[in-house]
Amino acid sequence: MSPHSPSQPQPAADGDSLPQLDLFSAAAAEASAPPLAPAAPWRVGDLVAEVRRHIEREYRDVRVEGEISGCRKAASGHVYFTLKDDQSQIPVVLFRGKARLLRFEPKDGLEVNVRGSVSVYEDRGQLQLVAEGIEPRGKGSLQLAFEQLYDRLRQEGLFDAERKRPLPAYPRVVGVITSAQGAVIHDILNVLARRQAKVQVLLYPVAVQGEAAAGEIVTALQWFAQNCCADLLLLARGGGSLEDLAPFNSEAVARAVAAAAVPIVCAVGHETDFSLADFAADMRAPTPSAAAELITDALYRVEERLELLAQRLERAARYQRMRARERLAALDVAAVFARMQHGLARRQQRVDELRFRMEALWDRQCITRNQRLAVLRLRLMQQDVGRQLALQRERLRGLNQRLASAGQRAIERCSAQSRRATDRLNALSPLAVLERGYALAYVEASDGASAALVKAAAQVTPGDTLQLRFARGSARTRVIETKEQRGSSE
Repeated sequence: MSPHSPSQPQPAADGDSLPQLDLFSAAAAEASAPPLAPAAPWRVGDLVAEVRRHIEREYRDVRVEGEISGCRKAASGHVYFTLKDDQSQIPVVLFRGKARLLRFEPKDGLEVNVRGSVSVYEDRGQLQLVAEGIEPRGKGSLQLAFEQLYDRLRQEGLFDAERKRPLPAYPRVVGVITSAQGAVIHDILNVLARRQAKVQVLLYPVAVQGEAAAGEIVTALQWFAQNCCADLLLLARGGGSLEDLAPFNSEAVARAVAAAAVPIVCAVGHETDFSLADFAADMRAPTPSAAAELITDALYRVEERLELLAQRLERAARYQRMRARERLAALDVAAVFARMQHGLARRQQRVDELRFRMEALWDRQCITRNQRLAVLRLRLMQQDVGRQLALQRERLRGLNQRLASAGQRAIERCSAQSRRATDRLNALSPLAVLERGYALAYVEASDGASAALVKAAAQVTPGDTLQLRFARGSARTRVIETKEQRGSSE
């Protein structure tokens, strides 16, 4: 109740009060009042939409610092990641229009400060941070973009030492790409005159600072490549800040310098300044005056390897445009238009999420199909007739080898038995006895009968003709006298 409600206890006129009686009266009055009707339940979509509107009103411009995790860029150009610290995390979405204005590429593990508004992704009822801008912690975005671009071009081999070409020893025509109004061209001409170098200088005037500088430098390099009127090119300008050297740190200028038709010397800034064009050139000079000395010195060769990174063109103008859009978004007149754009962006986010889910489902189905195909291929190989035939051929080859080995062993065994039987037969043969010097005597019959072996002297008489058989050959002899040995057996 309001403090001015009639039922609220009032002090007495004489200064005394009766608070207990007033409280009892108020309680009785409330007890006698009719009960309030219960509130109607919320629909989920209505509740989430109401929460989103409330959060977006209360947290329209916040700054959050943390570490990037799970960063991924969708095909639509939107960037999604999680901003976390050691206590909590929150999803972050950076829509395409804001992502194009970044000077660097968001990566996992990068500590950043995110500026944006807190919202609710209605499809999932999830709290998220809609980023308007991201700045790295510890170093400027311009320097970080320079380092990231340097790493990418270095990995492509644009800065490899193998690509560097030696400068011509005696160039006759030197093409100079610089501003016609600056002091750089005068310093170069003074050095050439002082060294009495007989070199023809061909100046191609370009802007060395501003949004149009990079395009003019690329046009100049292409003009020299098409006309082939110089033996050596010199790209030069005076010193300046990192923003002033932005045209020479653009990717287009670096690639044009690397693709120059003739060797090129880059002299941009002071001795401590490094640009992307320096790394892509065939040789770097610390100053334009030093470059004029280098191109007239035939013994000088570049040995220093270039190590710094480059930055993109038009970052400063885009940053100012982003700030103008932020100021426009803060105006109440443009709030409806901003919410409409935000609604379209949320729908695009929903499309991106469905695309991610579809890709994940497709990958899982492909893996399942490949596994099933591998199992079927293995089963088909096991039932392959050619494979079975090859196994049977291998088995038959093994059996043939075993049969050949068994036959060879049987032949060797029979041969051994035959040799042993032959040796035994030879040992029992009479011919073996003849080999020891003995002879067999046969008596010749006069009637033509077959000769009989003489075993005793009584079988022959003097005058008989004997046939003697030796181990080798035979002889005929006649008996002169016979004599029997007593006590001997027949």
